[in-house]
Parts: sequence; structure tokens; C-alpha cells
Amino acid sequence: MRVAIAGAGAVGRSIAGELLENGHEVLLIDKAPTAISVERVPQAEWLLADACEITSLDEAALERCHVVIAATGDDKVNLVVSLLAKTEYGVPRVVARVNNPKNEWLFNESWGVDVAVSTPRLMSALVEEAVSVGDLVRLMRFSQGDANLVELTLPPEAALAGTRVGEVTWPQDTALVTIIRGKHVMAPNAEDALEPGDELLFVAAPDREEQLENLLSVRDTA
Repeated sequence: MRVAIAGAGAVGRSIAGELLENGHEVLLIDKAPTAISVERVPQAEWLLADACEITSLDEAALERCHVVIAATGDDKVNLVVSLLAKTEYGVPRVVARVNNPKNEWLFNESWGVDVAVSTPRLMSALVEEAVSVGDLVRLMRFSQGDANLVELTLPPEAALAGTRVGEVTWPQDTALVTIIRGKHVMAPNAEDALEPGDELLFVAAPDREEQLENLLSVRDTA
């Protein structure tokens, strides 16, 4: 897979290193000469250019890329790169970094963004995930298809504790994708029984989240 990364700062270089280790081709693009540090990621291709310029993206042969990652520290730049990648070059997958959470609402399919990654929101969600039991925590938003990755740790008195996955009528536009039980990651099947303490990961439409949380709530003992 060929991946172009706009922004060769610490974030861009770290992403590039991970992708290269997984066997992908990576092109790093940055307009700042000081950011071009070939020795830090020698296996990557490097391009000194402004990723907001069509001529630069032509030179980068963006039409050959399977994924574009807009990873600069400037939200305006990331939005422009995303829009150009999607509309001018038809890149199948565009991932964009959100630096300011106030701008997150802009990072959607209208700007060519398939997945928006907000570091502040993600860190906050991970803190909530670590301390919350029985509350739905939003981990990531998928712009394409208008869905979220959400997590809930099943509390001891949850109504569905002991119920088989296949016996649950999940809300529409909701899918249970993973059960994390202790050190084990499980691909759920119909015969798996839900247990207190299970971390349940769902992909769900935003308007179904409240319904999902209510379904997994604590039993009414009154």
C-alpha cells in the first residue's frame, strides 16, 4: 500500500515509521526545509513541497496513493490537503489530524475526510475508558458513513450480564466488533455470553448511542 503523509514533524515521522515497519510505501511531504530529515526515516520517500499546491501533489503522484494522511499542526492545511486528495486525485482513504477540538466539526466528508483523529479527544476518551464502568465512551469518529467507535465496560449488575451475544437485539446501525476480556481479545460470536467486566467495542451511529447505553445499563433493582 502506498501512503502519502503531509507533515513531516514528529507525528508524521512516527506514523511513517510504523507504516514502513508494516511493509508499506511511504512518502513524506513538507514545505519546511528544516523538516526534511531523511536520516530519521531513511526508508521513506521525501518531498520538499507545499502539500496545499496542486503542482506539488502532481509531483507526489497522489493519484497512485491508496491513503493520504494530513498530519500537519495546522487544521486549515489538513483540511485543504484532505479536500484536494479526495476531489482532485480520488484517493480512497483520507485520514486527517485534528489539532484544535473546536474544529472537529469541519473534518467530515464535505472536506474529503474519511477518518478524523483528534489527539485531545482521543486522550480524554482513553482516560474516561480507564475509569468508567457502565458509561459509553466515544473513542473515534468515522466521517464516512457517520459512525463512531464506542466502548463500554459491562458493570457487574448489567441487565445483559450472562446473556449470549446472539440473543441480544442490538439497536439498528450498531455492530459489536470486539470483546476484550482480561488479556484476551475476542471476535464475538452468537454463543459467547457477556460477562461483567467485559470491554465491549461497537461501531454505532451517533443517534443510536443512547439506546445502546440504555440496553447495557445496570438492572433496575427497585
